[in-house]
Amino acid sequence: MASEDVKRREGVNKAPSNAVIGICKSLIAGGVAGGVSRTAVAPLERLKILLQVQNPHSIKYNGTVQGLKYIWRTEGFRGLFKGNGANCARIVPNSAVKFFSYEQASKGILYLYRQQTGNDEAQLTPLLRLGAGACAGIIAMSATYPMDMVRGRLTVQTDKSPYQYRGMVHALSTVLRQEGPRALYRGWLPSVIGVVPYVGLNFAVYESLKDWLVKSKPFGIIDNNTSELTVTTRLACGAIAGTMGQTVAYPLDVVRRRMQMVGWKDASSVITGDGRGKAPIEYSGMVDAFRKTVRHEGLGALYKGLVPNSVKVVPSIAIAFVTYEKVKDILGVEFRISD
Repeated sequence: MASEDVKRREGVNKAPSNAVIGICKSLIAGGVAGGVSRTAVAPLERLKILLQVQNPHSIKYNGTVQGLKYIWRTEGFRGLFKGNGANCARIVPNSAVKFFSYEQASKGILYLYRQQTGNDEAQLTPLLRLGAGACAGIIAMSATYPMDMVRGRLTVQTDKSPYQYRGMVHALSTVLRQEGPRALYRGWLPSVIGVVPYVGLNFAVYESLKDWLVKSKPFGIIDNNTSELTVTTRLACGAIAGTMGQTVAYPLDVVRRRMQMVGWKDASSVITGDGRGKAPIEYSGMVDAFRKTVRHEGLGALYKGLVPNSVKVVPSIAIAFVTYEKVKDILGVEFRISD
C-alpha cells in the first residue's frame, strides 16, 4: 500500500512537470520559427516599411529591385538588415505566444463546439480556425506592440537622419521620455483590426488546406501509406495562406506604420532620407490617417510596398509554419496545430 501511495504521488507531481515542459517546448518552437522566417526576409521587410512611409514628393525607393539596390548602394549590406535585431527581439516572443495561443484557443473552441453540437468527434471548421487564429494574433500583437512600434522607427532611419535611435532599448526609453507611454501603443487599433483577417486567415487557410490535401489526396502528392504532407507541400500551403491574409489586411498595416511616426519630430525628414526639415506628420486617429492618405496620395497609397511585402510574406509564413512543426518534432512534442 505504501509503495502504491508513493507511485500515485509521483504521478501527480510528474503530470504538471510534463505539462510545463510541453508548454516551454511549444514556446521555443514558435520563437525559433519566428526568428528564422523573419531573418530570411529581413531586407524585404525593411524595404516594405520604407515604401509605406516615404514622402510621395521625394521618392527614394521606387519598386522592389530598385529599392534594394538603392539601400545596398547608400547603406551597404548592413543596411539591408537594419532593424532586424529589433525585429527579431519582437517577433521571437510574438511568434512563440501566437503559436501557443492558437493551440490553446483551438482546444478551447473545439471543446465548446463539441459541447454545443453534442458530437464528440466534431472537428474545427475553417470559420472556427479563423476565430482561433484571430484570438492568437490579438494576444501576441498586444503583448509585443511597443517593440513593434520602435522597430518601425529604427527601420526607417538612414545615415542622413537628423537623429538616430541607438537601439531598441534606447528607442523605447526615448519615446517614453519625449512622447509618453501612450505613444508606444500608437497605431494599436488598426493593428488589432488588421490582425484578425491576417493571422486568422493564415491559420485557417493553412490548416484547412492541409486537411483537404490529406483527405482528398489530389494529384497523387501524398503517400497513401503515411498520409503525411511533404515539406514542399506544406511550404506551398503556407505560401497560399500568407498571400491571402496579407492582401486583405495590408491597408491597415500601412495606416499603422504611418500612425507610429506621429509624434516623432524628425519623422518627416527620416522617411525622405534627406535630413531637411518638413511639416510634422499628424493624424488624429485611424480614420483620419486613412482619409488623409487617400486624399493626398490616392487609393494606391494604401498598397505601397505590397509587392516586396508579397515577395516577403510568401516564404516567411511558409517557413514559419514548417519550421514550427519541424522543431516540435525534434523536441518530441506530439501535439500539432491541426490536432
